[in-house]
Amino acid sequence: MSRPSTEAQYLAGLTPASVAATRLGRRSLLKSAVAGAGLLGATGLLAACGSGGGSAGAADVANASGALSFGSNQSDATPKAAYEALVKGFNDPAIQITTNTVDHNTFQENINNYLQGQPDDVFTWFAGYRMQFFAQQGLAGDISDVWSGIQGDSDALKKASTAADGKQYFVPFDYYPWAVYYRPSVFAAKGYQVPKTLDEYVALGAQMQKDGLTPIAFGDKDGWPAMGTFDQLNLRINGYQFHVDLMAGKEAWDSAKVKTVFDTWKRILPLHQADSLGRTWQEAAQSLQQKKSGTYVLGMFLGQQFTKGADQDDLDFFTFPEIDSNIGTTAVEAPIDGFMMAARPKNEAAAKKFLSYLATPQAQGIYVKSDPTVVAANSGADTSGYTKLQKKAVEFVAGAKEISQFMDRDTRPDFASTVMIPAIQSFIKNPNDIDGLTKSIESQKKTIFTS
Repeated sequence: MSRPSTEAQYLAGLTPASVAATRLGRRSLLKSAVAGAGLLGATGLLAACGSGGGSAGAADVANASGALSFGSNQSDATPKAAYEALVKGFNDPAIQITTNTVDHNTFQENINNYLQGQPDDVFTWFAGYRMQFFAQQGLAGDISDVWSGIQGDSDALKKASTAADGKQYFVPFDYYPWAVYYRPSVFAAKGYQVPKTLDEYVALGAQMQKDGLTPIAFGDKDGWPAMGTFDQLNLRINGYQFHVDLMAGKEAWDSAKVKTVFDTWKRILPLHQADSLGRTWQEAAQSLQQKKSGTYVLGMFLGQQFTKGADQDDLDFFTFPEIDSNIGTTAVEAPIDGFMMAARPKNEAAAKKFLSYLATPQAQGIYVKSDPTVVAANSGADTSGYTKLQKKAVEFVAGAKEISQFMDRDTRPDFASTVMIPAIQSFIKNPNDIDGLTKSIESQKKTIFTS
């Protein structure tokens, strides 16, 4: 059975306990789902799921046929249409693909229940720790044989697709940089200059406020967008290595270094759009699109809220400004999206054939043509049709010395979702108790990372 295509149908297909958990809300659900995964692992049930990847040989894949289910978290109009074009481009009459789309947040919140139940053969997911976590739990299929035929993906991409056992479980598809986005027409009209340092950014923000603009668009209703702001600040204040070590649980959250990050954020918080916890990232992006806000710290996907053509062309970005000259701005956050295979797919041969297609520059070219807010992962993809923003993104990421993924991808999913989302939202509500906040995070981190 493939996954239902609407959220209501999806919830109807879960167990009663899972439905109840979903209705408790984001934090309660994530906490119970991750805890459930841990309990299953402790009893050995997850290991029984197997890791797939062994029953379909090259000949089976070449002659694959039948039904294939594809689970997508791309419910927004632009990427959803791009996925439809992508599936159509597969053009294999022997394989019938059913795409089951669930909104992004519901997909992420229910991922454990989904993978332990009846997942689609192929599903959208992310590189980094999040991929590794489910591979280690036995909830994803080994696709190392698919990787043996992939050309055009760098060693860095392969590393990002490899779990602790040395096998590949992920096909990179596209990426997008996080940076500070703005509208050049607004900067030109107001005589603004792109800031190089945080002090310059603060001064620019003060001028924007005098001009009637909100300096920094901001929406954290869904919990994860503000993680990107923390990442940018930590990378600029403490550097890449400290950042990834902090995400991996190797550094203390109540250290002076982390407190400096929150202190710095507290300094610039008044420049952010007010009442952010009641606003989605899409609504915040519309504030930038409508020229009511001057900048926005987000991923390039915010361009989905801009109309193609002149409106989308009037969107640019600059790297998050320097805070410490000894650290500089060499680190870039560029999350990689892609696809995984279920541990026990209903049609493994077709799944691997489809994944092989998704890895090609042709497939990725179809998608980025439809969604110009991302860049193809495969270096062989045709870039002649790239927008100015896409071309800049390629150069931006290529020029980085270090590339991070994102907080909720670089750390354990349970820590990101059940600790950091409420912690950061608590900070946004009340930024005056940084000592208590960081002490609480560190205490919970010790419990989670030693479990």
